[in-house]
Amino acid sequence: MCGVFGIYGHAEAANLTYLGLHSLQHRGQESAGIVTTDGVQLYAHRAMGHVIDVFPQEQLARLEGEAAIGHVRYSTAGGSHLKNAQPIAVEYSRGSIAIGHNGNLTNAQQLREQLEASGSIFQAASDTEVIVHLIAKSTQRQMPDRLADALSRVEGAYSLLALSHDTLVAARDPRGIRPLCMGRFPRQPGAVVIASESTSFDLIGAEFEREIEPGEMVVVTARGVESSFPFPRADRKLCLFEYVYFARPDSTVEGASVYEVRKQLGRVLAAEHPVEADVVIPVPDSGVPATIGYSEQSGIPFEMGLVRSHYIGRTFIEPEQRIRHFGVKLKLSAISRTLKGKRVVVVDDSIVRGTTSRKIVKLIRDAGAREVHFRISSPPNSWPCYYGIDTPTRSELIASNHSIEEINSYITSDSLAYVSLEGMVSAVERATVPHAGAHAGNGAPQGAAGRRLPLAEPAGPVTARFCHACWTGEYPIEFRSEPSARQLRLREA
Repeated sequence: MCGVFGIYGHAEAANLTYLGLHSLQHRGQESAGIVTTDGVQLYAHRAMGHVIDVFPQEQLARLEGEAAIGHVRYSTAGGSHLKNAQPIAVEYSRGSIAIGHNGNLTNAQQLREQLEASGSIFQAASDTEVIVHLIAKSTQRQMPDRLADALSRVEGAYSLLALSHDTLVAARDPRGIRPLCMGRFPRQPGAVVIASESTSFDLIGAEFEREIEPGEMVVVTARGVESSFPFPRADRKLCLFEYVYFARPDSTVEGASVYEVRKQLGRVLAAEHPVEADVVIPVPDSGVPATIGYSEQSGIPFEMGLVRSHYIGRTFIEPEQRIRHFGVKLKLSAISRTLKGKRVVVVDDSIVRGTTSRKIVKLIRDAGAREVHFRISSPPNSWPCYYGIDTPTRSELIASNHSIEEINSYITSDSLAYVSLEGMVSAVERATVPHAGAHAGNGAPQGAAGRRLPLAEPAGPVTARFCHACWTGEYPIEFRSEPSARQLRLREA
């Protein structure tokens, strides 16, 4: 759960990187950083906090040059600490280099132990620093070749940007687990932008050109853009959870509109698990598109029965006399007039531990709902992710050791149902290829409000094209070992 942004050949490199990171803020809120180059040296600034707080105007003015990379971080490997903030910028025998990385390396611990045994000294606990040390030890002469050499030794997920004094490099792991795309400016085609999501391009006036392919390395210099595939080919395994939660709804990931995927997920959910109800409401904000789709497919009216506060982050202040469900009440409030006496379907994107869902059901019942039916627009989360998502251990995931009936009993809903994996993949397929009767870019057939609409035939089971390990336990890349006690201490430091 991180976001990367890079730009080459633009006089406003630092300012545009700031804006690009702002549009990727949903991918990481713990720290932010930008590194620029003026062709001679690198300029870097990293700090804890949101982009808008980390980069006041006077700080941006110090980041000189026409090329930059930026990073927003949500920690998965390495704790929430300034020493783990990215991009990592270092000087070594071949010059200066900065690295920004989205994803997790599954063999980072083994590589770190080998590097330390040969004399490398690590400053942080992030697995990205392993790549930096491998680059420094490479015998290749040019920076892109040194990076390719380093990445040939790592396993796992990476969508990565590297910057030297005169070169920007983008690389995506051979399975393409995390997204990465490239764009250009219509009036300045020589300038190149690369980002985790296409939504970054909209804000700065760039146009989406294409996805960086799995296993591809793109090198941008004053000579132009060069592409190569220096890594062994592997089966494509884009993370399906990008569509469910991570990516912004106004992004397009590998040809599929994230908003339309989520809307289609709601339609599939309604078709797979219908229920008699008076109103369907989302858990805002990520549940809204799926709820719209559920309403369209079922004919049940859509309402905003829960309102989310957009001004709440982490809080450490609670009343001395504890209020029950304080955390949820701080973030969500129920609209009693919408819910009182109603049979309510509530749609959310996932259930992790179950504690929040239980509090949401209580909140809706306290508002006067007669029935509460929970519907989830992804399958049960039963397995941890090792590829860049901060998920709990398996023992903490409620679906890993409890049946759907037991989870339903725990969260106290009247019924609980999840979308199937096959239904999820079919939703991605429908959002990727428009069907007859759909508007351009919209995979959902249109109709009058409240009218039940037929579902198009799915394009066929293509689950093999995606990583769905968090639901099935089918990991495309082996995770060599659990973190050692020393590694855990480093992450917590």
